Amino acid sequence: MAQFISTADLRSWRRAMPFWLSLLLLPLVWVGAFLGGWWILLPPLATWYLFAALDGIFGLDLDNADPQTAEADLRWYIRLTTFWVPLQFLTLFLLIAYTREAAHLGSLEKIGLFFGMGVISGTIGINYSHELMHQKNRYERWLGDLLLAMVLYSHFRSEHLLVHHRYVGTPRDPVTARYNEGFHRFYPRVLVQCWRSAFRAEAERLKRKDLPWYHRSNPFLRYWALQAAMILLAILLGGWSGLALFLVQAGVAIWQLELVNYIEHYGLTRKHLGAGKYEHVKPHHSWNAAQKASNWLLINLQRHSDHHYKPDRRFPLLQTYSKDEAPQLPYGYPVMAVAAMIPPLWRRVMNPKVRAWRGHFYPEITDWAPYNRAENPIPR
Repeated sequence: MAQFISTADLRSWRRAMPFWLSLLLLPLVWVGAFLGGWWILLPPLATWYLFAALDGIFGLDLDNADPQTAEADLRWYIRLTTFWVPLQFLTLFLLIAYTREAAHLGSLEKIGLFFGMGVISGTIGINYSHELMHQKNRYERWLGDLLLAMVLYSHFRSEHLLVHHRYVGTPRDPVTARYNEGFHRFYPRVLVQCWRSAFRAEAERLKRKDLPWYHRSNPFLRYWALQAAMILLAILLGGWSGLALFLVQAGVAIWQLELVNYIEHYGLTRKHLGAGKYEHVKPHHSWNAAQKASNWLLINLQRHSDHHYKPDRRFPLLQTYSKDEAPQLPYGYPVMAVAAMIPPLWRRVMNPKVRAWRGHFYPEITDWAPYNRAENPIPR
């Protein structure tokens, strides 16, 4: 092995290996498909509860990589996100074809199986698409588009890059959850507002170039084509029942994404400077979490404070922050996602933390009433 891999490359491979644990989730889907019964619960149990338990075992990761690390030294991290795309594609569509003829699986078992597949394509697939869409090269961005098309949420790319990063922590960002806004109110709101804001952002971008919204450079045309291809493939492989199971998977994946979006910025706002202007985005405008195992699973997504501060950083170079620099979640995303589904529990845990964040970072603001609005008026 040493003859083909340099010492530096071997060190890079060893550092990257914990992040490759996500690949072990895909065989669990097939165990459930082959055995049926309670085995179909393996993917969500491993994703939600196993990694929550591993967080308790491995604790926090407070070390930061050198942000100036050369791209060549990150090859094993980059290979993970690109390698995942064909694996998810094959797993999803072969699963659709397999279940069509799987007489040992009942209807509820098939639904449960694709629920688990949706947990994976949402927790891992959309998360990897998020990493890929931020890259400069067209190949990685296209791979990100393929992952999003598999869950019928392609507009997330436009919404995230053109709206969320620009307006995070302000009323113009749909996915910044307002203080005291429960997830079950947040979720239907963002499903509508994110699509509208994404389409509007692309249309306005074209208008500035004196082009109509239906110009071929509008990525929505590509989004619709890719999504239509995924739907058609699901029908060809599994018939109408295959399409229904594909939609179950997509719906669960979207729910997983928006659950994470809800957690990442809940109650955090940028200071309004007047005349519709807000302060620049800083690390304290996102919740930070340093739990080691769930950051392996989510390729450092929980270092979200640094992602918004430096959006062009690849995931292995994202920095973690102390409590004096950014607000800290008490647990990793797997635990916090469960809490978010129970609004009274969520408010009990998080509202005091939001109020403490306000007192620490903005002691000069005495009237928070304008910031407490749960609704999200987006100017047209």
